[in-house]
Amino acid sequence: MDLTRAAAEALDDADPLAGFRSRFAGTDDDGPDRLLYLDGNSLGRMPLDTPAALARIAEEEWGRGLVGSWASWIDVGTRVGDVIGTGVLGARPGEVLLADSTSVDLYKLLVAAADARPGRDVLVCSADDFPTDRYVVAGVAAARGMTVREVPADVDEGLDPAVLAGALDERVAVVVLSVVAYRSGALADVAAVTATAREAGALVLWDLSHAAGAVTLDLAATGVDLAVGCTYKYLNGGPGAPAFLYVRRELQEQLRQPIWGWFGQRDQFAMGPAYDPAPGIDRFGVGTPPVLAAAAVEVGAALVAEAGIDRLAAKGRAMTDLLVALADACLTPHGTVLASPRDPARRGSHVTLAHPAAWQLTQALVDRGVVPDFRTPHRVRLGPAPLYTRFVDVWDAVDRFRALLEDGAWRDYPQERSRVT
Repeated sequence: MDLTRAAAEALDDADPLAGFRSRFAGTDDDGPDRLLYLDGNSLGRMPLDTPAALARIAEEEWGRGLVGSWASWIDVGTRVGDVIGTGVLGARPGEVLLADSTSVDLYKLLVAAADARPGRDVLVCSADDFPTDRYVVAGVAAARGMTVREVPADVDEGLDPAVLAGALDERVAVVVLSVVAYRSGALADVAAVTATAREAGALVLWDLSHAAGAVTLDLAATGVDLAVGCTYKYLNGGPGAPAFLYVRRELQEQLRQPIWGWFGQRDQFAMGPAYDPAPGIDRFGVGTPPVLAAAAVEVGAALVAEAGIDRLAAKGRAMTDLLVALADACLTPHGTVLASPRDPARRGSHVTLAHPAAWQLTQALVDRGVVPDFRTPHRVRLGPAPLYTRFVDVWDAVDRFRALLEDGAWRDYPQERSRVT
């Protein structure tokens, strides 16, 4: 691989997605000291169309339409859910709902799935999964008198499918896993894991938070049962944006989620005395949808759908390939170690590098105009978002990282972590 800056520029010139960059805020600076944003896997950039979408809802629909605008708001969860489902996740219409937070959606689907497997008393998760996922699993198990079986996973290479298979038996009700590991970017084999769990009689609940919008997902074709995910990373829905949940069509009538709210009620405005779950994906709703936030999610998800998830995934692999090659050549001689799978087929759209002074390096990089994030233990995570990051941005970020390692200025930063970015 040609590792010159000119080669990176040539990749940008040939990039079929290059035009999308100008549709995001903060991307118009091409100067040598510009901000290099490699944290799109934590918070995506703001689409330029988002403020107008929010203003339209606030000024026209709320400001002038008032309560009459509920005619266009009432189905916002299913409407935006379909944009995400059909355009990003490879789901069928009516299988995705925009609602609540990722944690709440995870709880709802986990309880519903556990109820659908009576007589089974074990929940399985990865010992290295995102903390909220493990906490929710533990909380559900504690409330129901179930047992949690945490499967060990390599912090850099991810979960070994054979180890997972060994943890499955007739006691397992639900398996909770992430498609892309939040720390290393390790990519799970969704189809194979889903099939293995199904053979054991268990349901699998996937967390798509670090995958949706960055890797190809074909939930319908791979037979995925259940999934949740956030919208503020690669879907660019904004800070605190509502999450989505997915339930395979064939499972929807079998499941009853535990939070019985009026947006999940069959005849919502009858205001009846008893709860009767609505048909289809609507039964997984709870309360009034966040209309303004949903408008922002719709803009971001529509951009991802327009770009095409296969093209985004291909560019993500190419950018992380370049990042790994540059790190090998420029950063490894100064003490960094690749902490992500080397095989691009086993990696999402971010790359993690280990270094004993990762916290200090992260702070120093931010001061030099490179925005990564820090993850324990001693890791710098670099997430080039394929929708708006350029190959030359990756090259320049690694070059600034190299210069920082060479001049040793990171040693002036505090060693203790005061916050996690």
